Amino acid sequence: MHIIAVGRARDGPERALFDHYAGRLAKPLTLREVEEKRPLPVTDLVRREGELLRAAVPRGAVVVALDGRGRTLDSIALAQKLGQWRDGGDEVAFLIGGREGLDDPVLSAADLVLSLGPMTWPHLLVRALLAEQLYRAQCIISGHPYHRD
Repeated sequence: MHIIAVGRARDGPERALFDHYAGRLAKPLTLREVEEKRPLPVTDLVRREGELLRAAVPRGAVVVALDGRGRTLDSIALAQKLGQWRDGGDEVAFLIGGREGLDDPVLSAADLVLSLGPMTWPHLLVRALLAEQLYRAQCIISGHPYHRD
């Protein structure tokens, strides 16, 4: 699995939390960070970040774009989706945009637009939240008692 995110995570509590859950996964979770360093108008920046995100997706991967306007899934439903993709031999790439979000071409090209809920989350914390949910999904699939209904 891959997380492809706009921006660079510095050492700190958010990175430590991400590393904690990513390290608990049976299969490695790859974090790829992209960023546009040139100062651009907001619309151009969002477009360019979208291009960088799309270019970083492994060929043939299922694309899950994280966006507040997306579909919400509970942990069991997410685990079921991940299990289906895994059983189909699919790689999965989760895309996390920058502070201005994802552009329409990224959202329309995604296989799933996923929301972590109606609240706004700091983008560096989203990585940790997603890593925890991926670990939780692994536990649900394997029958480990980490997840409780």
